[in-house]
Amino acid sequence: MPVSDSRCGVVRMTDRVVIRALIADDEPLARRGIRQLLARELDVVVVGEARNGRETIQLARSLRPDLLFLDVQMPGPDGFAVLSELSATPMPAIILVTAYDDFAVRAFAAHVLDYLVKPIEEARFAQAVQRSRAQLQALAAVELSRRLSSLLSERERHHLATSGVGRLIVPTATGELVLDIDEIDWIEADDYYAAIHARGRRHLMRQSLALLEQRLDANRFVRAHRGAIVNIDRVRELRGDAGDTVLVLRDGTRVPVSRRRRERVAERLRVLGS
Repeated sequence: MPVSDSRCGVVRMTDRVVIRALIADDEPLARRGIRQLLARELDVVVVGEARNGRETIQLARSLRPDLLFLDVQMPGPDGFAVLSELSATPMPAIILVTAYDDFAVRAFAAHVLDYLVKPIEEARFAQAVQRSRAQLQALAAVELSRRLSSLLSERERHHLATSGVGRLIVPTATGELVLDIDEIDWIEADDYYAAIHARGRRHLMRQSLALLEQRLDANRFVRAHRGAIVNIDRVRELRGDAGDTVLVLRDGTRVPVSRRRRERVAERLRVLGS
């Protein structure tokens, strides 16, 4: 039983990769001939047959085959018109099949993978299938690489958000200051800079609060409002003040808490105190 593998050019059947093929030809004998030749290719499964151009377009869009054997001259839209219709959708590998050899230049101009002339020679047919196999494997490799890259990027972002960094490097007039994360009291936005309050001083760093929030340990720092991030260990009190909510830090600094972030801040403080 075939099992779909999304759309990276393959289907998996038990332990081998299988190519899904669609045959489009208005001649029943021609379709049967291609099917018989494909029976020798153990990694190819015929998923459908089309008798005219319109049927080919419908089946190609619904079945989304990996490989399409396409007759050039069919009733309704001909083979090249079919290619034009399908150009806006994910295209399968295309092998054109025709009784005439004067379409070759036009076929390759249409980015067709291969071109077979009837009557089809067995060796030439096997060569065309092998070319399609190589192309689909290459496409599958590219898709796998893209997915792995996306996964690694996502895991990296997750790592930064959960484990954070151990220190920040802050440029100064005389060099660079290394601040341990534990030394930071809170951070506020200052135009294009982030003002880091640590060691009783205020240090400017050209970094957005959004990026710093991703880099800092999410278990130790919380966004109090759009312009402030607070070290939870430095909070002495969450206080309601004239209808507003503020965080009072150990050194007496008062950091406003926005209404939409109040619940999250309060929850983080409860977790810390439990």
